[in-house]
Amino acid sequence: MPIPSRNFLLPLLFSCCLVVLSPPSQAQAADKVRILATTFPLYQITRNISQGVEGAEIDLMIPAEMGCPHDYALTPQDMRKLARADVLVVNGLGMEEFLGAPIAKANPRLRVVDSSQGIKQVLDYTDAEHAGADHDHRPAGDGRDAANHRDDDHHGQGPNPHLFASPRMAALLAANIADGLVRAHPAGGARYAANAHAYAQRMNRLADDMAALGKRLANNRIVTQHGVFDYLARDMGLAVVAVIQAHPGQNPSAAEILELVAAIKAKKAGALFTEPQYPEAIGATIAREAGIAAARLDPAANGPEQAPLDYYEQVMRRNMTVLEQTLGSH
Repeated sequence: MPIPSRNFLLPLLFSCCLVVLSPPSQAQAADKVRILATTFPLYQITRNISQGVEGAEIDLMIPAEMGCPHDYALTPQDMRKLARADVLVVNGLGMEEFLGAPIAKANPRLRVVDSSQGIKQVLDYTDAEHAGADHDHRPAGDGRDAANHRDDDHHGQGPNPHLFASPRMAALLAANIADGLVRAHPAGGARYAANAHAYAQRMNRLADDMAALGKRLANNRIVTQHGVFDYLARDMGLAVVAVIQAHPGQNPSAAEILELVAAIKAKKAGALFTEPQYPEAIGATIAREAGIAAARLDPAANGPEQAPLDYYEQVMRRNMTVLEQTLGSH
């Protein structure tokens, strides 16, 4: 499956631009706003930002138990949710390719908040998504423009949309979402902004703790299921030396498994990490053949329907324990 382009939302944004640029109606500003988030991670961030905001109704489009929607297709229920919403919070960077043109027909007045808009520390899917190639993990905040990064070294595969799996990036997502909600619902502006600031502080403290752990790990070379942990690896100083799935949901062939095993041995990876959103059999087999430990890391791409507001922090703290137990520390 080709990696989706982030440009799929441009026609939609263009069609909605008059609505986005026009001031909200007096009734909407003073009354309520219906906010729809496409994925579970965005839903959790938006819930945190909207706490205590009178009139803010938050809903989730994709079922909470579903992971990244790489192969998702809109349902009639989704279309009804879109028609009812005032604001749609999206991941961007090609994650929501399934939205496409139907969204403009479902609700031409819909405001779209692209949570990734303007974030410069975007990574590309690179040849490291294939067996045996190291990820180029530049430090966050290195100033490289995402578009230039794609032009220089990406060869057309597109940006990696999994920002949410990094607490450092989650803080930036929260700021973007809050900014969009303030514009859509000025009556709740002060509360949105204060909540987003508090949430970003929590995320950055969590990111600091994870970065400190990364420096203590005895082996920082890991194998992952697909590109979901690229941002977290960059923030923690981990090297992703091989990836099981070149594209999400696409298992490697027998020949590719042999290449993976050889690459893992050559690069002395410390452990292989699968995700709870995918079957672990292939990963367990590769780890066994390569003679390394296998464990599960959770990117918090999905979760329980009634997840607590601190669910993300709980998951990432558990991930820290798994990393230390699997890779060792000094």
